[in-house]
Amino acid sequence: MRRLDALVRAIHLVTPTEMFTCKTGFQYFVAADRHKQFQAYPQFADRREDVASARTYFYHDEGKCDENLDVLLNCIDVAGSTSTDGFAAIKLTALGRPQLLLNLSEVLTQTRNIFIKMVGWKQSSDLIEQRLSRDEFQRQLYEMGITSRDETGEWFTWMDNNQSGSIDLLDWDRLMQPNLKLSKLFKVPRLEKGKLHPILLTLTEEEEVQMKRMLRRIDSLAKRATEKNVRLMVDAEQTYFQPAISRLAIEMMRKFNKQKAVIFNTYQCYLKQCSNNLCLDLELSKREDFWFGSKLVRGAYMDQERKRAQEIGYLDPINQDYDATSQFYHGCLDMILNEISSRPKINVMVASHNEDTIRIAVNRMKELNISANDQLVYFGQLFGMCDQVSFTLGQAGYAVYKYVPYGPVKDVIPYLSRRAFENRGMLQGVTKERELLWKELKRRILNGEFSHMPEVV
Repeated sequence: MRRLDALVRAIHLVTPTEMFTCKTGFQYFVAADRHKQFQAYPQFADRREDVASARTYFYHDEGKCDENLDVLLNCIDVAGSTSTDGFAAIKLTALGRPQLLLNLSEVLTQTRNIFIKMVGWKQSSDLIEQRLSRDEFQRQLYEMGITSRDETGEWFTWMDNNQSGSIDLLDWDRLMQPNLKLSKLFKVPRLEKGKLHPILLTLTEEEEVQMKRMLRRIDSLAKRATEKNVRLMVDAEQTYFQPAISRLAIEMMRKFNKQKAVIFNTYQCYLKQCSNNLCLDLELSKREDFWFGSKLVRGAYMDQERKRAQEIGYLDPINQDYDATSQFYHGCLDMILNEISSRPKINVMVASHNEDTIRIAVNRMKELNISANDQLVYFGQLFGMCDQVSFTLGQAGYAVYKYVPYGPVKDVIPYLSRRAFENRGMLQGVTKERELLWKELKRRILNGEFSHMPEVV
């Protein structure tokens, strides 16, 4: 039987406060042209509400973020000492002020929308291939009524990463340049005002320092994971944080995934934009020739996201129902497996308890001649759940990981209780597992077959 290596996740309890309780002046600024999704609202300050299956971190101060960092570093050390190819999962909201991720998410979303408007993109064309030269960029600013046209070219230059004189969507999204003053990122055109304005009030020096400290903490985790031969999965979080989280994960891939996949980004397939975002990130890894690490999940924030979108008044980001989400999941999985078959510098973690999904993944791997021994596709389930799936896959030679909460008992037990409640329908599978075990035991006794090793495929 293949050994099921532990997938280690850090669980650390903090006292709930929220973005609104630690806000400084610029965060109270609300403008009519701000995207509603990326603003903070007091009625949704407690991000634990309607969420049972995900760990929630709240910001206290920089010292608490450093404590969280120490816990996560220790988690990586444990994963490295118990396995030669283990995983650790992290949440970026544990490492800095969530408000900063909220702000950066809005910048990324707004700048992408401006790019789409400038290139005149239509759904029938390939957005990735759209280009915008500096002259076209200046002309578009003029046609959009932005009379202060950034004559220095600074705004264009920091988007034109390879200095080719033109930008595409992938250049546009590459915002985390090491020598760029971070406050410059928080600036997009406000069309009705006809000039470039900050999307928020200017970041204070303290906020600039806080953002850079968050980046350094993330960097230290990636370095420790590389040293310990541990793969680092960046957990997905709420949609209003996710653009920033995904962008930071991609930036880490650029730096640390040159020889193998160390950094994995998580894609929530209940999101309507999941497929598009996955396609863009795959294309970027192909262009820049780094290893692409991905984890596919269905998602953990559905009820909270729907409630927030409805009450605040923006488009529901979640797919219609579970069946639609499953179709998205299988479509994203097929996209990745097809890419693996032609470019084996991609790893994917199929994180699912759904037997149909596992069956589809295994069958598709066979069709594409992706061997379990290639160690490009991993399967993951919660420890203690769906063992009939995990052990069957492991015995057949597939790379299977069990998701093990890590931390003090007093912190882990409440988390596991919430997971059990949320997955109470899935717990019915325990009865099925017991029936399968009893059936197999009787078969082996009757046939005198007390050990069985499935053929590796």
